[in-house]
Amino acid sequence: MHRNITRRDFLNGMAVGVGGMLANPRIGGLLAAQTPTASAQDRAGYYPPTLNGMRGSHPGAFEVAHSLRDGNFWEKAGKPVETGENYDLVVVGGGISGLAAAYFYRKQAGPSARILILDNHDDFGGHAKRNEFHLGGRMLLTNGGTVSIESPFPYSKEARGLLAELGIDPPALQKKYSDNHVSGGLGFGYFFDKETFGTERLVTDAPGGFYGRQGASSKWADFLARTPLSTQARQDIIRIQEAKVDYMEGVPQEQKKSLLSKMSYKDFLLNVVKAHPDVIPFYQSRTHGLYGIGIDAVPALDCWAIHFPGFQGMGLDRVPSKGLSFTALGEVTPQEEFHFHFPDGNASIARMLVRSLVPGSAPGSTAEDIVTAKMDYGRLDHRDSPVRIRLNSTAVLARHVGNPASAKQVEVVYGRDQQAYSARGKAAVLACWNMVIPYLCPDLPAEQKDALHYGVKVPLVYTVVGLRNWTTFHKLGVRGVACPGMYHTSMNLDQAANIGDYKSSQSPDEPILVHMLRTPCQPGLSAREQQRAGHYELLSTSFETFERNIRDQFVRVLRGGGFDPARDIEAITVNRWPHGYAYEYNPLWDPDWPEGKRPCDIARRRFGRITIANSDASAAAYTDQAIDQGYRAVQELFSS
Repeated sequence: MHRNITRRDFLNGMAVGVGGMLANPRIGGLLAAQTPTASAQDRAGYYPPTLNGMRGSHPGAFEVAHSLRDGNFWEKAGKPVETGENYDLVVVGGGISGLAAAYFYRKQAGPSARILILDNHDDFGGHAKRNEFHLGGRMLLTNGGTVSIESPFPYSKEARGLLAELGIDPPALQKKYSDNHVSGGLGFGYFFDKETFGTERLVTDAPGGFYGRQGASSKWADFLARTPLSTQARQDIIRIQEAKVDYMEGVPQEQKKSLLSKMSYKDFLLNVVKAHPDVIPFYQSRTHGLYGIGIDAVPALDCWAIHFPGFQGMGLDRVPSKGLSFTALGEVTPQEEFHFHFPDGNASIARMLVRSLVPGSAPGSTAEDIVTAKMDYGRLDHRDSPVRIRLNSTAVLARHVGNPASAKQVEVVYGRDQQAYSARGKAAVLACWNMVIPYLCPDLPAEQKDALHYGVKVPLVYTVVGLRNWTTFHKLGVRGVACPGMYHTSMNLDQAANIGDYKSSQSPDEPILVHMLRTPCQPGLSAREQQRAGHYELLSTSFETFERNIRDQFVRVLRGGGFDPARDIEAITVNRWPHGYAYEYNPLWDPDWPEGKRPCDIARRRFGRITIANSDASAAAYTDQAIDQGYRAVQELFSS
């Protein structure tokens, strides 16, 4: 545990994350009157996808925004330098929503439309980030954030049309690459840690539904017999997983749903199913990956909707109920049935958008060749390109030049490389996080500011560990392990996704990537308060703390397979997202707003020549929703 991991270089995101230096009081008053000079992204060798260490919201990406929030930015920054740049559109935020907005705007205004896209990170894509590893002479890819194209909502014609125009046909791609697989024959395990369960034990060969979904299996009794759980807890888990019992017998269907929407899944198990409290740690973290919080803060009805166990005998139908408030997945049947994803998740969608917006930024023209294409970051902010993407640039002000009702231009001020600069556009799309917008657009109406502040984004961490091989997993017979009481609550061999010239690891003696999930929950608080606490925790946790916990978890879970962290770990990337998923309304604490009166509806209102586009604007963290909001924001500009 104390030996160095010699084959990896933890850069901690600092090689190119320089935007945050602007908030340093030592440089206040040193701003020179000059236009932007060549920055990090223009230098040879700039390629952020390959950086290890602390990524996601990396050092340099958030300090300027925090200084603006705290009210001390302007006293340190000095007067912005006027660049003299004028655009048809300025987009704040280079995530999928911002890139989609630029795409739709150019499609409507014409290919000569001049667009500037500003992003505070050292890479584009927002949460759709690419992690690129080079281990043992081969390239391995995975998602640093959002991974799925499918959605619980029907894709709009605009969202589906954009994918089609980029050359992305998920069902066809899934069919073409349906032979994807990894670690054939390996199953799942469950690690019982001594802090939570009183002993250390890895139990393998878990039933297919062990992640919490119903689907009775005769293996449950055999599996549970090998766990350290009490006899009563084992019996109750078998009943929860397999029994068809109506725990609300005699209660009408609509009333059942209403009651389930107002209680947590934890309360359902304890107070309705009457399960022993020892059952709760076994299920507690099953909702982390989708909701970012545990079963104590997720409505029971949502858990029924995603096929968690315990409801199989209650006779609930999946017909939407009027007058009830649910989160996005509450009663929505998934509309996109495919399960295709790119090796780097939705980063490939962002990369294809950039390739379309900035010709020459990447070779190729298909959904297959984008995966192995290398982006030319030096082309992104080139003066001869109508669309320019400027990284490491944190927007701090967006205001109309004159009266918002009659203004013809919007000024956007941003911090970059220890300077503050201003550029102008005929319009602006704020495709950043809702909670930032009131600070950078102070002229907004008070009601809209309050609505923008309402949602609290879900904090989470996607840690990726590069291993020199996966023989330990093969020896133990597992490809994934649930670890509900540990620092990361799950660890899984990366899903295989072979496409085009990209081939994932297939043999145990080849390098592979392991995905780990951490959501900094504080059970007992409301969902929003848990998320606020998680923000602070993630921003105050050092990479060294993450590394120590990662190495400790690997050793404890894989001890039986002879895992050695100094020998077997090649690289670690911690994708830290203090502000992760968009906030989805939670009926345990949120009121039932009438149509059009939800905070997200009020928050996304057009303000003169400024519109808003992000997943927060739909209160749903899905790719199609981000695209739809980009389309809506652009249509609002053209309708003004």
